[in-house]
Amino acid sequence: MSVKEKVAIVTGAGSGIGRAVALEYLSNGYHVTLAGRREDALSKTIALSTEFHRNATAVPTDVSDPNAVRALFNGVKQEHGRIDVLFNNAGMNAPPVNLEELTDEQWTTIVNINFNGMFYCIREAFKVMKDQDPMGGRIINNGSISAHAPRPNSIPYTATKHAVTGLTKSASLDGRKYNIACSQIDIGNAMTELAAKMATGVPQADGTIKAESMMDVNEVATAALYMAHLPLNTNVQFMTIMATKMPFVGRG
Repeated sequence: MSVKEKVAIVTGAGSGIGRAVALEYLSNGYHVTLAGRREDALSKTIALSTEFHRNATAVPTDVSDPNAVRALFNGVKQEHGRIDVLFNNAGMNAPPVNLEELTDEQWTTIVNINFNGMFYCIREAFKVMKDQDPMGGRIINNGSISAHAPRPNSIPYTATKHAVTGLTKSASLDGRKYNIACSQIDIGNAMTELAAKMATGVPQADGTIKAESMMDVNEVATAALYMAHLPLNTNVQFMTIMATKMPFVGRG
């Protein structure tokens, strides 16, 4: 199957990493369905794709709603007949408050999007990928380096990103019989609108505020394209891509 025939879904495609990956896939011949909560943001991503916009479709989707996720995947299957790649990216963080001040609503919101939403997308991808011809596909979960080490006052984000690793490992194992490859990309300090504050100063484990090194978000998109291009008999199980000088190794 040529790349120009491949179909991808990118969640959280209205901004940041999701937008960069969606544009990278589009510019390399994929048919891409962009999912996210805000239709205007998805439309802006498609507008940025310039001459590749004809291969892009925006589907406003709240991944924390299993019915919305089901409709997303059923719609792509109906339009294209198959799904080859899921970049499972949608996620958010809670305000950086002390653990004991975190509200029930804040905790539940992050769990529903970062964990439940990612599972719903994996489940629906399995349903489509195991029944298509040729059988199989690739799922790339956005983990974050918070899947390995926390930042201060980030328990809901950190806990859900650790849980993503469990989803990745289980889906990788359970997907073998269907020729589904599942992998995880852990990203550290990519320059996006939400992460830009890191370049000016963020709390460190020792209580200080320090600026951190950043990398171009397009480097993440290049890595995600590499992972998507691999044949299904090859898998990057875990990839860590980060700004070289960020305080991750030795954090704390």
